[in-house]
Amino acid sequence: MIDIQATPEAPLLDIQQLTVRFGHQTVLKNIDLQIPAGQTCVLIGESGCGKSVLIKTMVGLVEPVKGRVEFDGHNMHALSESQLARVRQRFGFVFQNAALFDSMTVGQNVAFPLEQLGGFTRAEIREQVLERLNEVGLPKNVVTKSPAELSGGMRKRVAVARALIINPEVLLYDEPTTGLDPVMSDVINELILRTRRRLPVTSLVVTHDMHTVRRVADRVIMLSPYARLAPGQPQLLFDGPPEQLDRTADRRVRQFVNGEAGERLLELAGEGNHS
Repeated sequence: MIDIQATPEAPLLDIQQLTVRFGHQTVLKNIDLQIPAGQTCVLIGESGCGKSVLIKTMVGLVEPVKGRVEFDGHNMHALSESQLARVRQRFGFVFQNAALFDSMTVGQNVAFPLEQLGGFTRAEIREQVLERLNEVGLPKNVVTKSPAELSGGMRKRVAVARALIINPEVLLYDEPTTGLDPVMSDVINELILRTRRRLPVTSLVVTHDMHTVRRVADRVIMLSPYARLAPGQPQLLFDGPPEQLDRTADRRVRQFVNGEAGERLLELAGEGNHS
């Protein structure tokens, strides 16, 4: 049986020469990243640069054509289905748009990971559900509501509660503040920070929201869309603490961080002329 106990001496996630291609379209090429336990790493970059594909590849949902992803020393893409299922129990997911089950109540949504694991009584599950909902600032009376009865911000918080209920070692957030107003976005940011303070959790956050980047990140990684790179250019444009974003010499990073169209508008016009 595979040993999936923690080995803190090595990076928790070790990504080596990772290349992902869909048909003839290369999305990620030769990505090297090492992520230590306990770090909050934020992935930024234009739409289509491969941020969400990267985190899906990390947990074995997308198969690379080259390279490897090692989690706690184990090659994720060499595991059997049963081994992969066990390792995934160490991950919590907060999907874009919350991805709650519409046919279930809020309580059933949050309880779902524990139901899948098994071994818990109904009373234990209910206690855990109420505890996690309280941690994300939601009252008990939301338990019986359907996701459709909740605001966007409340649905995102339910998604966080569902991710936390299995006490994961790694939390993956895919665009956690998309579609939220500035106040509710900062509520989600505060939940990310509180979770990190309360638990020894490693977090990977995919976002376009620069306020989220500066608020929660220990480390920022920026990817470029592979199709926009010149031959030989690395896809990873920036890797460092958030305070260095404004001092980088790479104008592509500065333009993204400052929300400036720059040459990109001209490039888009050129792409339109060739379509």
